[in-house]
Amino acid sequence: MLSISKPWFYALALVLLLSACPLRAADNPPIFPLSDVRPGLKGEMYTIFSGDQIQKTDLEVIGVLHNAVGPKLDVILVRLLGDQVQQTGVVAGMSGSPVYFDGKLAGALALKLGTFTKEAIGGVTPIQDMLEIEQSRTTDSPQASGPSAVSEPVDAPQTFAVAGAGSKQLLVPIETPLIATGLYPETLAKFGKIFSSWGMTVMAGGSAAPSPDDKDLKPGDMVGIDLVRGDLSISSGCTVTMVQDNRILACGHPLFGFGKVEMPLSRAHVVMTLASSAASTKIITTGATIGTLTQDRQTAVMGVLGAGPNMIPLDITLDTPAAEKKYHFEVIESPQLTPTLVAAAAYNGIIGSPAYGEGSTLQLSGTIEVKGHTSVHLDDLFAPADQSTPAPFYLATQVQADFGRIFANPYESPQIGRIDLHVKALPERRWATIDSAWLDRSVVSPGDTVNVKVLLRPYRGAAFVQDIPVTIPPQTVTGNLELVISDAEFLNRNVQSLAAGTQGQLPGLEEMIQLINRERHNDRLYATLLQPTPTVLVEDKEMPNIPASAINVLNQRQNPGGARLLWQSTAGEWSVQMHQVIAGQDMLTITVK
Repeated sequence: MLSISKPWFYALALVLLLSACPLRAADNPPIFPLSDVRPGLKGEMYTIFSGDQIQKTDLEVIGVLHNAVGPKLDVILVRLLGDQVQQTGVVAGMSGSPVYFDGKLAGALALKLGTFTKEAIGGVTPIQDMLEIEQSRTTDSPQASGPSAVSEPVDAPQTFAVAGAGSKQLLVPIETPLIATGLYPETLAKFGKIFSSWGMTVMAGGSAAPSPDDKDLKPGDMVGIDLVRGDLSISSGCTVTMVQDNRILACGHPLFGFGKVEMPLSRAHVVMTLASSAASTKIITTGATIGTLTQDRQTAVMGVLGAGPNMIPLDITLDTPAAEKKYHFEVIESPQLTPTLVAAAAYNGIIGSPAYGEGSTLQLSGTIEVKGHTSVHLDDLFAPADQSTPAPFYLATQVQADFGRIFANPYESPQIGRIDLHVKALPERRWATIDSAWLDRSVVSPGDTVNVKVLLRPYRGAAFVQDIPVTIPPQTVTGNLELVISDAEFLNRNVQSLAAGTQGQLPGLEEMIQLINRERHNDRLYATLLQPTPTVLVEDKEMPNIPASAINVLNQRQNPGGARLLWQSTAGEWSVQMHQVIAGQDMLTITVK
């Protein structure tokens, strides 16, 4: 038998161990240049299939696709080898798995070839392209710094461009698992399409207890990017490509393509890899916060290990006749994502209470605290109009819209202090539509009071008449005037001052918040008297009945301060509290002599 001395045995074991493991976080790995990549080149990829055990997977280069995902953005096309990947194929969550040739880092597995393919074919983002994210970090505008700094808002998250690689197959980004804990199936049914549009696959997951080793990351480990934490948690997950000093590169493609971001990084653990002929995925749990994701670019994401960023506290109280339930969440601060995440958290919290029942009417009161500004006040009633759309969805989307208006304002990047929502469940469906309206007399004089009668038809109830006493203001012009009987939505949509605010003609965010707080409430019935005299809107101020001389001065000054001229003025507005959602409108003519 061959005898090996213990020192030589240990040295040999150490060499074999190092050759089988990816580079450690403290290493500065040598780079394998793209110019040296050739078809047939052998290499290996490191990723986790279960537990926290990083495994090596052999691969072979098929070729290099130049300009595959954009100008000067090349992709290394590889074939993964081995029994395990033959069973799973390219797995959601593998994005960022480091790829080495001759012990040198070549890039990250980031794309896959089509769906239902028999072979595990993947695309590797070259490491040179991923390292360009460092240039983006150092060239970011100084004005973009700070807790609320974000890139320019976009209408929807932008995903990696696809590239043709065959007659009917496309090279597409590997799906990113979106791990949801505490998400009800009803919430997923309402918001699942939005999550899918982010290029993510929603999977059941969980949370893991924090560990002192959570920040000890190696290439091939997984990290989570937390979007919501608390009684509901939503996190995405990627594989770490490179760790250098306190910075990490991961994914090999963008999460959303937002550029400069601030999102919490957490340690992620792989419970198992679920094999599927349609789309295999890693099922993961997320643990303690270990840092901040700072860059979300075309070829990679980058994060800094350490403390996490500030998140927006969201508290929801659901008050029902049977019980009171409280929920607490924390949501990331992102103009593109936060409104949807707030809506999903609110909807999930309401429907999750066993005391809530379908058919209830929901009364919302709440605030959105904006640092340095007046709080936004939320106050409305929400009743289900049909069997397919529950009231919580109307409520959630209204909160989403109000929140989105604050984030999308053209004046400044808002810093949200917290969101407090109090939802009270009222029995029955409380809504009524305006059927018709009439006056007890149609010819009046300034100062007279006329009684408006409105016929309302409630849900599954007998029609009834509601009176609105209208006193004609003394300064009202003579002639035929229009009396609008309507719900709040009609006025909010058509009111003049609010229309000005949505076009960026206000001095700033504070004035916009003031306009939002002056919006009408949908549980009131409104009568609005309109007269054919000009109104000038200057910033957030409304100047009705303006004389012709003043109009001429404004015209000569070319509309200073964003002034706008409208050929109608509001002579008066009256409303009645109805304790139910009002919908519809009717127009009446009233003659003032």
